[in-house]
Amino acid sequence: MSYSIEINEKACNGYGNCIVAAPEVFDLDPETNIAVIRAGGNSETADDEELEEAAADCPVRAITLRRP
Repeated sequence: MSYSIEINEKACNGYGNCIVAAPEVFDLDPETNIAVIRAGGNSETADDEELEEAAADCPVRAITLRRP
């Protein structure tokens, strides 16, 4: 089952833990150093465990996963 992925840009500090957990979904914007969803990246390009790890590993809890 897939997730809807939300990134709280105000909370994100650019730690990059999400990129380590799910590099096919997340990237850092080079100008703002804030996590973004890669072009073509979505909950279908990573498995649920990777997305859950990305959300759990975010030290400021900037990633929210929701089931549709």
